[in-house]
Amino acid sequence: MALMGLVSYAQQDTVSVVKYGYLSHDEVFQSMPEYATMQANLQMLREKYEAEQKRVEDDFNKKYEEFLDGQAGFPKTILQKRQSELQEMLDKNIAFKKEGQRLLSQAEDEAKAPLKQRLATVLAKLGAERGYAFILNTDGNAVPWMNAAMAEDCTEIVKSLLE
Repeated sequence: MALMGLVSYAQQDTVSVVKYGYLSHDEVFQSMPEYATMQANLQMLREKYEAEQKRVEDDFNKKYEEFLDGQAGFPKTILQKRQSELQEMLDKNIAFKKEGQRLLSQAEDEAKAPLKQRLATVLAKLGAERGYAFILNTDGNAVPWMNAAMAEDCTEIVKSLLE
């Protein structure tokens, strides 16, 4: 009996409350002052790629219309050459569009990297200062329930640290 009491006392003595923070990563990320600048720069880049894509599509459409208008009068070799040119243009346009999408995605990743690093640094510092075991990201219903007595919403705190 005395041993059970001692074990019970030891267990109570070693029980500690886990404290953690939670936030909406997206909300905090989008509130960063640098975020608006990054989005504006990415939009300008996106518009440049779209303008170039429109230009090459217009060039293709013009060549295609010229081909359609003249195809009845073209000798077979010229007809084949023009078809080949159109196919080559189409292939290049498709390749450009894919490469443009890849480059835009890469530019977005590169633009977000320093913001993500800054946010990670702030979260690590805040977690250490407040004694959190961890900080949860509540975006996407990743945390459908949590014990409010053990948790602290640190969204606004993090936002203020990032200003």
